[in-house]
Order: sequence, then structure tokens, then C-alpha cells
Amino acid sequence: MAKLSLVPTPVGNMEDMTMRAIRLLKEADLILAEDTRTSSHLLHHFDIHTPMMSYHKFNEHKTIDAFAQRILAGENIALITDAGTPGISDPGFLLLRKCVQMGIEVECLPGPTALIPAVVVSALPNDRFFFEGFLPQKKGRQTRLKELAELPVTFILYESPFRIVKTLQQLAEVCGSDRQASVTREISKKFEETQRGSLRELESYFTENQPRGEFVICVAGKDDKSDKEDKFGQDASEEDFGKEEKREKKVKKNKYAREDKYAREDED
Repeated sequence: MAKLSLVPTPVGNMEDMTMRAIRLLKEADLILAEDTRTSSHLLHHFDIHTPMMSYHKFNEHKTIDAFAQRILAGENIALITDAGTPGISDPGFLLLRKCVQMGIEVECLPGPTALIPAVVVSALPNDRFFFEGFLPQKKGRQTRLKELAELPVTFILYESPFRIVKTLQQLAEVCGSDRQASVTREISKKFEETQRGSLRELESYFTENQPRGEFVICVAGKDDKSDKEDKFGQDASEEDFGKEEKREKKVKKNKYAREDKYAREDED
């Protein structure tokens, strides 16, 4: 049975392309690409000659029915975007949902995405996190920022070089300028960089250093106790020490009381 395959592509380094992804793109009957000009370089690099058509946010509503029908007719279709995993802040969700509704098999290969490396190297708590992706550019932006500021877990944003400083300024306003965060850019590329610090420090850094590339912002949750744990641990240690000191005094007091009792009995 034919199926839809979502195939992740490198976010910067061609060596991140998996052998399975290459094989699947070669075996597919058709490749849907977010930008055929960008993807043609990828296909040429890996000697892939499968026919390719455009599938992007400006035409996906009009084309999902036709592509789903082609899969039902027996064609295996692979979907790729300019970089990363289709459907994650990129086209793919609408076609995937349509295929699921029509009973078409769907698979998504594991592979490159910018958010996981960024949150790992952020040095912020990542046992739980919230992925927001791109913020609204205008309507609802401030409201959404305030909602994110209240999250008790690390949250992750994607941002362009043109808005990175403004976004850091807005985050500092709603989260507090001392909230810890990290900014990672150019993941897996030659000039990959991660800056860590308070939102105020990061805003200052990227104001002074011209931002280039695509950015991933990770912001600590409101209830992140990473800075408080050391103090808590210190307070707890002091409290435990105080309790131990009291116990030692009590033991010594009982010891002296017993010795005094035995001394009086000997005198009698």
C-alpha cells in the first residue's frame, strides 16, 4: 500500500542526512518540497533523481486533496522542507491530517530538528519543556508572551535575525530581565554559537553583535529553582547541622546526668 513519508533534512550540515532518508527519497514516486530550488541542491548532492513538486504554506490548502488522491492511487509520496522535520514550524501538518482522515498510511522518519540540540546545550532544565515555535508577529503577540512567561518549564522559540533583539526585549519585559535563557544560532553549521545568561545580558549582546542566521531561544520556566536549590541546600545543611548540634548536647546532658547519678549512688 502506498503511503506518505515525512522525511527530515539537515538543518545545516549535509552529514546529518540519514541513509534511510536518502533511500526513501530515491524510492518515492514523488517528492513534495517546500522550495524546489533549495531542495534541488540536496537532491543533487545525494544523487536523487525523483520528480519533485512544490508544497508550501501558500498552496497547501489547494493541493492536499489532489496529493492524497495520488497516494490512494498507488503513488508513494515523500514530503521534505527546506530544513528540519516537516510539520514542525513548517508545512506538513495539513497533508498529514488529510491522509490520516482518509486512512492513508503515514510515517515520519527520525532526524534533524533545531529545537532538541538547542534545548540540550542551553544548560536549562530540559526534563520537561514547552515548544512554542514562532511567535505571532503582531496580533496576540504580547498576550502570548505573557502566557509563556507564566510557564513553570523551559520554553523554546524560533526567531529570525531581524526580530531577535526585539523579541529578547519583550521577553525581558514580561519575564523579568534576570530570567535565565540561551540563544543558539546556526545549528550544525560552521559558525554555530550559543550564548547563555539573563535576558538582559542576551539582549545587550545581540544589540552589540549583529545577529546572523536562524535562532532558537530557550527561556527558563517561571518556577525554575536551579538558582534557589543551592541556597536551599545550604539552608538545609545549616538546619541539619543545628539539629545535630542539639542532639549532641542532649546526649551529653543525659550522659552527665547518668554519671552524676552513679556518683551519688557510690557515695551512699
